[in-house]
Amino acid sequence: MGNFLAGKVIAVTGAGRGIGRAVARAAAAEGARVVVNDYGVSMDGASPTSEIAEAVVKEIEAAGGEAVAVADDISTMAGGQRVVDTAVSAFGRIDGVVCVAGILRERMLFNMTEEEWDPVLATHLKGTFTVFRAASAVMRKQRAGTLIGFTSGNHQGSVSQANYSAAKGGVISLVRSAALGLHKYGVSANAVAPVARTRMSANVPMELAEIGEPEDVAAFVVYLLSDAARELGVTGQVYTVAGPKIAVWAQPREVRAVYASGGWTPEAIAEVLPGSVGVDPMPMLGRVEAMSKAAREGARPNA
Repeated sequence: MGNFLAGKVIAVTGAGRGIGRAVARAAAAEGARVVVNDYGVSMDGASPTSEIAEAVVKEIEAAGGEAVAVADDISTMAGGQRVVDTAVSAFGRIDGVVCVAGILRERMLFNMTEEEWDPVLATHLKGTFTVFRAASAVMRKQRAGTLIGFTSGNHQGSVSQANYSAAKGGVISLVRSAALGLHKYGVSANAVAPVARTRMSANVPMELAEIGEPEDVAAFVVYLLSDAARELGVTGQVYTVAGPKIAVWAQPREVRAVYASGGWTPEAIAEVLPGSVGVDPMPMLGRVEAMSKAAREGARPNA
């Protein structure tokens, strides 16, 4: 047992499997008392079972740690609130929340149904909001705390997961909003974009050039939850963790601008835009084209 998080109370959603489980176990191993939340569903969000969260609690206790299970659905306000309420009632406070829970329902945009869109946004984006909302109310009074959302490199866009990409882009904006709004209360907010071997990544139809294990991601999350990250002032950031690689994403910013002295017309825009503003190349388009070419040639595309 370490002490990097000694005395802290951490809640982790989606903690029954994969990265969430690794985060819960790593936090406990570093001295945190942990709320293990998992609705216990399959990748498409079906067949919930409370046994998934309870099994991780037993693993933590067997290793000498303290943990409690919450099997609620965090896509509901009541579920998100119960995760935080359980932390406070069981351990007296909440120092960090890590929102890993997610599901997939893959479909091309022109075929996607409401039933494939809504649950993905509800689990990833609303599920992050419900826990952030409940936790931030407590952390504001404590004047300390850490919010961590999970995003993905797919926030740049995805060929057949518009629902997932939209949710992950939303998580980034939610994290940045939380960082701005809660900074004066001593609360930080950051996002992690993991690339690790999980039941979700097993279905990615390409070879991932950079990939690690859930434990790699867990180590970085433990750091973000620690006083070391707080002292450095880490907030409003998006980090990729892929095995031995840690990277930080750029903050959104305008690239180029042009101004009209007397207002714009379509003709004036057509004349000025190509040379003065132009476009910002979309790296994902090139990757998609390379993947399509590899598929036509019968090869497994690389990413």
